[in-house]
Amino acid sequence: MHKYIVGDIVKMRKPHPCGSDEWEVTRTGMDFRIKCLGCGRQVMLPRPKFEKGVKKVLRSSTDL
Repeated sequence: MHKYIVGDIVKMRKPHPCGSDEWEVTRTGMDFRIKCLGCGRQVMLPRPKFEKGVKKVLRSSTDL
């Protein structure tokens, strides 16, 4: 299990309607706020839905 932190870039299973499937985590907790890197739209998701939808972590903010 991966601990997600603010600043992580994740690839989601389903692409956003704008075509991008890369998202930046901007808030963690019971709910996650993620920002689409294609169009900038922000979405709030409950933790279980977010964790189920993540395909992989592309870049962790601890790597920087």
